[in-house]
Amino acid sequence: MNPATKRAVSRILRTQKLNPCPRRYNSTFDQRQWSTPLARTLASAMKVTGPIPIAAFMRQVLTSPEGGYYTTREAVFGKGGDFVTSPEISQVFEWMAQGKRSDGVQLMEVGPGKGTLMDDMLRTFRNFKSFASSVEAIYLVEASATLREMQKKLLCGDEAAMEETDIGHRSVCKYFPVPVVWVEDIRLLPHEEGKSPFIFAHEFFDALPIHAFESVPPAPENAQHPDQPREIMTPTGPAKLHSPPKHANTPQWRELMVTLNPKAIEENIEGEPEFQLTKAKASTPSSLVIPEISARYRALKAQAGSTIEVSPESRIYAADFARRIGGGTAAAASPRSRSAQLPPSTPTRTPKTTPSGAALIMDYGTQNTIPINSLRGIQNHVKVPPLSSPGQVDVSADVDFVSLAEAAIEGSDGVEVHGPVEQGDFLATMGITERMQQLLRGVGADEEHRRNLETGWKRLVEKGGGSMGQIYKVMAIVPENGGRRRPVGFGGGVE
Repeated sequence: MNPATKRAVSRILRTQKLNPCPRRYNSTFDQRQWSTPLARTLASAMKVTGPIPIAAFMRQVLTSPEGGYYTTREAVFGKGGDFVTSPEISQVFEWMAQGKRSDGVQLMEVGPGKGTLMDDMLRTFRNFKSFASSVEAIYLVEASATLREMQKKLLCGDEAAMEETDIGHRSVCKYFPVPVVWVEDIRLLPHEEGKSPFIFAHEFFDALPIHAFESVPPAPENAQHPDQPREIMTPTGPAKLHSPPKHANTPQWRELMVTLNPKAIEENIEGEPEFQLTKAKASTPSSLVIPEISARYRALKAQAGSTIEVSPESRIYAADFARRIGGGTAAAASPRSRSAQLPPSTPTRTPKTTPSGAALIMDYGTQNTIPINSLRGIQNHVKVPPLSSPGQVDVSADVDFVSLAEAAIEGSDGVEVHGPVEQGDFLATMGITERMQQLLRGVGADEEHRRNLETGWKRLVEKGGGSMGQIYKVMAIVPENGGRRRPVGFGGGVE
């Protein structure tokens, strides 16, 4: 802590001692028994800097090297064998539809978890000899060293070496002799002309950080008192404002922030969460920029009380997928572009000579509306408050699939987007029923195995009561072809 900040904190503490509040609490901030070590770290930061955006909170509780949910825990995924081969088969069909190229195929997965989906895919691809021989590399985007090691053991073998590279780590696949490359961010991977990337994102986007905003009406004219000085706290001490900020005459976005809960921290009330959401009292840099990136958000600004959740990082990933498949776009490179207000995912690039590859995104989220109030927490397979026990709770939010489609189309002139469609419909089109019947015929007299298969299959395809077949959506990004051919699973057939 720098000297100026120390002086400011000291002044605040002295003021609190001189003006004690009759609040009920039994322990000081430093003596408090925090729910997790990461909770104490976050609280200490908020004590000095004030509230933080939801995105900053999510990034810390999920990926902090000091106690993040994904970066420091091993058993974060309780189930394996997700989709009974349907996603990987869809990508084989797409490869066939694009001419069955004999080389240059890149398999990419973002957020591969324990590696079970990629393992299922690689075992399936062995049955498609021509496709398997076209694969030149496997790329996994994974920030967790713990999960990278689990993925390496599953995909490369217990004894396989993992070496460090300029962009991440590298080993060799046990199914075919091609490299497996790990990076922490997809932007570290080179964009290469003549390659066909087939990209998978299964339950990846729901864990990317979001910002939440609420539109507020302009304050009444008489709420401002120009002649009355105001005082604010700065790093060097209190400062008086004799000219208050200009009165806003139009609705404004206010960001929802994570802050300390006084009932827990100061009053020490048992059962109260340590953190809570609060609405910023003034505009933040994020509230001035992020809701302006899409006409969908801008249209809601004038409606006071409207709330939206936006994930800029999700848009960056979707645009990156699109550029790898279809090449760059003039719109994405224009400084006047709305998307140019976000950090670019790649340098400006010319379009690919021949767009190729595909991306398949499977996640839970909204089909055509903007998510609101969707932040959730899961601990030991049970829903819990999303701001509780930082680092021990899996925090996620609904995916805005329309936003992903917007970002992909803005990112590349060489792609088109199909979906989202409900997972139950997608899997039915891909033949999951027929595949399940084959599996059940091989079970024999093992009734427990039969029940497990049937239960898992129904969870994936049933669509009533908010089940997975309904709340999970599937979207595809494929090379632009003027709408002449729809992908398999999205209205197209096997050619």
